[in-house]
Amino acid sequence: MKENAKGHLLALFTICVWGTTFVATKVLLKAFTPIEILFMRFLIGYFLLLIINHQGLSVGSRKQELYFIGAGLTGVTFYFLLENIALTYTYASNVGIIIATAPFFTAILGRLFLREEKLKTGFFVGFLTSITGIVLISVHGSSAFSLNPKGDILAVLAAFVWACYSILVKKIGSFGISTIQSTRHIFFYGILFMIIPVFLMGFEWKLERFSNPVYLGNMLFLGVGASALCFVTWNLAVKFLGAVRTSVYLYLSPVVTIVASALILGEKITGVSIVGTCLVLAGLILSDKGKGKN
Repeated sequence: MKENAKGHLLALFTICVWGTTFVATKVLLKAFTPIEILFMRFLIGYFLLLIINHQGLSVGSRKQELYFIGAGLTGVTFYFLLENIALTYTYASNVGIIIATAPFFTAILGRLFLREEKLKTGFFVGFLTSITGIVLISVHGSSAFSLNPKGDILAVLAAFVWACYSILVKKIGSFGISTIQSTRHIFFYGILFMIIPVFLMGFEWKLERFSNPVYLGNMLFLGVGASALCFVTWNLAVKFLGAVRTSVYLYLSPVVTIVASALILGEKITGVSIVGTCLVLAGLILSDKGKGKN
């Protein structure tokens, strides 16, 4: 299979998993705080990757090490903390829409720093089309949608730092290091920078909570599937497709969410949601076609 096709399949798989993590998180929030869920899932992910590949990582230079530090800080620590804190100040619908702007930020940063992401009008048309669809999906049926400056700004920052992560991962992919090793190294720094907020935000181990198989299963899903596995598949997709083409798959996240809500939680899929989904898919296609090479 060609690398291009592999990249698309890996990105699609990753988003399908990430789009369903809300179910596991919702269950775990009954017994865990957001910071406890975040720290534990990445700790599980790190040790799983360490078991799979326990060889030491030899980074070529201090400059390369800085890329790993930046990726851990942006893609693990900052992104998830900003997203979680944003949800305490604004509505989930606001956050969902704003986070979906990450591909736009990725496109701008990719053009500035990678010089390989040449954008055409189709990309921006696709961006607007997808955002329109996401707005329909997120806002329909919710009367609780309004501007909440503090939370909305935090969500914008989360989208921006994810774009930074995507650019850094693309650069890391050129170092000739295995994706599992590089992802593990990124997790190391993400967990390291998370230690301070962990203690400031009232983290408690209370491992007896895992005697409940529901909590154990959902935490393993987040740690093994959504963290260890999906960060590897996402980073591989970025390596094969580039930062911009991979990032546009983020448009699909709310689509996956409404499908998962229907299948798992029994929620109804409305006509407006179907229209929104069609717009998202059309925007994804337009955005992918709207990217060329220098």
